[in-house]
Amino acid sequence: MKYFSLVLLLVLMTLELRVATSSGVKVQKFKGRVQRDRRNIRPNIILILTDDQDVELGSMQIMNKTRKIMEQEGAHFTNAFVTTPMCCPSRSSILTGKYVHNHNTYTNNENCSSPSWQAMHEPRTFAVYLNNTGYRTAFFGKYLNEYNGSYIPPGWREWVGLIKNSRFYNYTLCRNGYKEKHGFDYPKDYFTDVITNDSINFFRTSKRLYPHRPIMMVLSHAAPHGPEDSAPQYSELFPNASQHITPSYNYAPNLDKHWIMQYTGPMLPIHMEFTNVLQRKRLQTLMSVDESVERIHDMLVETGELDNTYIIYTADHGYHIGQFGLVKGKSMPYDFDVRVPFYVRGPNVEPGSIIPQIVLNIDLAPTILDIAGLEVPSDMDGKSVLKLLEYEKPGNRFRIHRKNKIWRDTFLVERGKFIRNKEENIQHTNHLPKYERVRELCQQARYQTACEQTGQKWQCIEDATGRLRIQKCKPFHNIGTLRKKVRSLRSRGYGNNNNNDCDCGDTDVRMKKDKRKKQRPFTKKQSPQKFKPRFVHTRPARAVDEFDENIYDMEFEEESEPDQPRNISKRHYKYEEEEEFEDYDVDVDDEEMLGDSSNSLNLPKSVQVTHKCFILPNDTVHCEKELYLSPQAWKNHKSYVDKEIEALQDKIKNLREVRGHLKRRKPDECDCNAKSYYSKEKGVKSKGKMHSHLHPFKEVAQEVDSKLQLLKELRRKKKERKQKKRKLKKGEECSLPGLTCFTQDNNHWQTAPFWTLGSFCACTSSNNNTYWCLRTINETHNFLFCEFASGFLEYFDMSSDPYQLTNAVHTVERDILNQLHVQLMELRSCQGHKQCNPRPRGLDSGSKDGGSYDPNRRHLWDRWEG
Repeated sequence: MKYFSLVLLLVLMTLELRVATSSGVKVQKFKGRVQRDRRNIRPNIILILTDDQDVELGSMQIMNKTRKIMEQEGAHFTNAFVTTPMCCPSRSSILTGKYVHNHNTYTNNENCSSPSWQAMHEPRTFAVYLNNTGYRTAFFGKYLNEYNGSYIPPGWREWVGLIKNSRFYNYTLCRNGYKEKHGFDYPKDYFTDVITNDSINFFRTSKRLYPHRPIMMVLSHAAPHGPEDSAPQYSELFPNASQHITPSYNYAPNLDKHWIMQYTGPMLPIHMEFTNVLQRKRLQTLMSVDESVERIHDMLVETGELDNTYIIYTADHGYHIGQFGLVKGKSMPYDFDVRVPFYVRGPNVEPGSIIPQIVLNIDLAPTILDIAGLEVPSDMDGKSVLKLLEYEKPGNRFRIHRKNKIWRDTFLVERGKFIRNKEENIQHTNHLPKYERVRELCQQARYQTACEQTGQKWQCIEDATGRLRIQKCKPFHNIGTLRKKVRSLRSRGYGNNNNNDCDCGDTDVRMKKDKRKKQRPFTKKQSPQKFKPRFVHTRPARAVDEFDENIYDMEFEEESEPDQPRNISKRHYKYEEEEEFEDYDVDVDDEEMLGDSSNSLNLPKSVQVTHKCFILPNDTVHCEKELYLSPQAWKNHKSYVDKEIEALQDKIKNLREVRGHLKRRKPDECDCNAKSYYSKEKGVKSKGKMHSHLHPFKEVAQEVDSKLQLLKELRRKKKERKQKKRKLKKGEECSLPGLTCFTQDNNHWQTAPFWTLGSFCACTSSNNNTYWCLRTINETHNFLFCEFASGFLEYFDMSSDPYQLTNAVHTVERDILNQLHVQLMELRSCQGHKQCNPRPRGLDSGSKDGGSYDPNRRHLWDRWEG
């Protein structure tokens, strides 16, 4: 018994010693971290998002509080971009972590908050994943441009979403399913302050009621988006704002860039003054955001949650004010529209660190999931940036070759819909200068001979100044050359009757009896005489193909020359002496019309349509035998006819426009003897004419119809005047076909400083501004390569041209363009982070210049022409 008690005492002493030792280790391990009772709680996440905030125009320079909190005490990503510089597509990418071609929100209207988006993509946002794992999620501010407030998006426990687009006053919120209208009272209604107060109250309340539950909330500000109404205390700041005047400011026109850049000329003085006021007002709205960031920071300090909270600050896209002559806007692939601010601070983030790697808006969703400790879904195209925020561990001094962090160096910038079925129909052109295109064409073999090749239409010549020119080959001008042409055609086998493809030999010209009977009614109808012509009475009527094929044929004998020159050259090449046909009704003698001097049938007058084809009186067409024997002659003449049709169609179109112009500009007729207004109306007959041409019983009805017609005309004009006033009120008169324009007037801004210089119109984008671009940044390359839906190509080397002033696509070799095209096509169809984040350049291939161009890739632009 004593032995058993002794053993039990020893066991208890051993256990106490182990517990004491282990507790001492734990205290040392968590020393310097958060409070002991909170060490297992996941971090809070706060995403602060601004609308249309730029980096290139210096908007961050005035936000001193934000820079101190986020830049000096956190990490600054110097190469942060968005994949689509438009509000709704970019915000959809932020929520889902996907490129536009994978969530299908292409513009601010198409599929923006649509039923398709709500059913397929909204249930897979980062908020849904965090809400399902215990996070208290909340959203405050602008959601999507077309959000109508009829529902609460899934994944959000607290919802205060702005209905429709950005506003600072006179807006409506959806607060947890109930619509809440706001007016024009600054203390109660200013949007930036409202969502800041709501977010602070939610955070404090949640930590008081659920102290162990992590919080993820989004503050989506409207600033500095239009209408740029600032708080009254900031309305006098920045009177001389000039950060927007960059080297590309008012750099226009840009004939080497895509269509809208060519169309846009230099700004007018009123436009330049507007850009100065606009920059000032945008900076004023950002001062409220700067104050909001400070208030959020102070709240975290007061609640003791600062060291356990990740704060992310970024924007949905950039902005331009006067760049390249564009007064204002976004949606361009250039750096001022795609580059955004991006800051992160929180646990394990080194204060004041600068990270040069490329980060995108599609990286936000994976990063938030990674912070929460969740696995990133494979269908997300972005990657978590936490890997870039890790501290650099001291390296082993004996280990010379250390692996650098593998990260993307290329990403996709896209705007517009990707239609796979029409992809092959896109014309790829490099749009070189004219002399460059002529030089490239003259290097081809088909243009280097002097009109000696069969069917050659163009040749290259060198003028007196030494410049190359493209000149059209002239046709044959005499019977000798024409005879040589026919002889060469026969020698090449075009007239061989033994050819299996086409039988050009003589055929039986006599039709069967039943077919001849069918032709008789047509011949009788075409004859305007009541009596039967002699040749019709004595001989059955036949179609053109029933006649002998030699009726309009020219006999070219290789051995003998004709005794007398015929009228063939005059008939064949009369069109060369005249610039155009003035009348297709040709009144010629039979000897001029026919190739020989015999008029066996004595036919009535025929219509000469072209120099080789006629329409006979029986409405049938007959051409010279050469067109039926020679495929090349047939092809040439058909091409000539097609060109004539196109020219006549253009002429008819122009004539119709002139006719419409004349109708609209008809001068007013002054009739001093008129007694009534009705007699002046167009289309209303005078009483004298009515009496002279109408039955007496119909005169009254005609007068009533005329008055009704006049009344309808008056109503129509009144309706047009109302519509014109309505358009002027809405600013629709500013709209131009194919362009996106806006009107600025004195009533646009509701807060000071006001615009007082009157209204003006300016265009910001175009309907064909659809593009796909590669943006690459690494140690050896820094460029932007774009393919537009119109076929236009752009290439900018940022190392030598940081402001994208000159399109240098004509300096890039074709092989490089082919490889860039292949890489761009791969990203345009990528799905998931494995496909959408290719390995950096030079890791596998080991190229000396660090590029990822693969020479073994197939060329897709072998027929690429200027």
